[in-house]
Amino acid sequence: MTSTGVVVGKFLPPHLGHSYLIDTALAGADRVVVVVCARPDDPFPAERRAAVLRELHPAATVVVTPDDIPDGQGDATSEAWAHRTVALLGGTPPDVVFTSEGYGERYAAFLGARHVCVDRERRRFPVSGTAVRADPWRYANLLSPAVRAWFVTRVCVLGAESTGTTTLARDLADHYRCEWVPEYGRAYSERRPAVGWRREEFVHIARCQQSDEDAAARRSGPLLICDTDALATSVWHERYVGTVSPEVERLAAARTYALYILTADDIPFVQDGTRDGEHVRGWMTHRFRRLLEARPEPWIEVRGDRPARLAAATARIDALRKGTS
Repeated sequence: MTSTGVVVGKFLPPHLGHSYLIDTALAGADRVVVVVCARPDDPFPAERRAAVLRELHPAATVVVTPDDIPDGQGDATSEAWAHRTVALLGGTPPDVVFTSEGYGERYAAFLGARHVCVDRERRRFPVSGTAVRADPWRYANLLSPAVRAWFVTRVCVLGAESTGTTTLARDLADHYRCEWVPEYGRAYSERRPAVGWRREEFVHIARCQQSDEDAAARRSGPLLICDTDALATSVWHERYVGTVSPEVERLAAARTYALYILTADDIPFVQDGTRDGEHVRGWMTHRFRRLLEARPEPWIEVRGDRPARLAAATARIDALRKGTS
C-alpha cells in the first residue's frame, strides 16, 4: 500500500537542513507533501520558497497554505494544524510526519500518524532560518544557489548610448572582484539584421537580460554588478519605436535593485561603427533621471572621467554594504 508522508514548515528561507528533512521523508514514504506556511509579512514570498523547494525536490508535492493558526497554544495549535493538513491532503490523513521540532510528536498524534524526528539538535546541519536571515553569507555553504541569489546585493549601471556604462560595470566588477552581467541587448543588436526594430524584440531583450542576471546571481557572492536592465530596455523601446512598451515596463517594475548608477552624458560620444544615438543622448539621459526619480530604489548619477566615476560609485556601494547609505 502506498504511504504518504508530510513535512510542514516556513522554510524561511530553505536551507540544507530543510533539504535533509525532505530527503529523509522521500526515502521513508512513497508520496511526500511539503506544506509551506505563508504570512503576508514574510520577507520572502511563500510562492518563491515553494518554487525553490520544487526545484530542489521534484519528487515531492509542494503546497502553500496561510500561516493563520495561532502559535504557542500547545494541543490547540497542533490539533488545528492536523485538521488543516488533512484538508490539504484531500481528506485523508498522512501515514507519517517528518519534523525536526518539539511539537512533532503531538502534531503526529492528532493525525493518527507515525512521527519521525530528524536531526532535532541540528548537529548535521547547524543552521536555522533565523540565523540565515540575520547573516546569510555566514551560512552561504548551507544554502542552495537559488537561495543565495535572494541575498545578493544587485547594483545596476545604466545610461544612454556611449556614456560609459559597460566600462564602469567592468571597473566595478574588477574593483570588487565580483560577477557582472553584460548587456544582452548589445550582443543581440550586433547580430540582428539592419532593419527596423519590432516591439517584441525589446520584450525578448528584457527577458533575456533578467534571465542572465538571475543565472549570474546564483554564481555570485554578496555583490553583483548589472550592466543595464529592463528599465533601460524600456527607454530604448521609446527611442526606437516611439512609444512605451507596457510589457517591458511590467518586467522593469517587477524587479528592484539595491542601487542604480546612472552614467552622465558629459563625456565625448565615441563611434564604434554601430552607434547611431548621439543626437538623442541628452534626451535619454533626462528620461533616465525622471524614471529613476519615480522608482523606490536609491540612485546616483556619476560624472567626470573614468577614475572619478569609479570613485563615486564605489563610495556609494561601500556605504550601502555597510548599511550607512
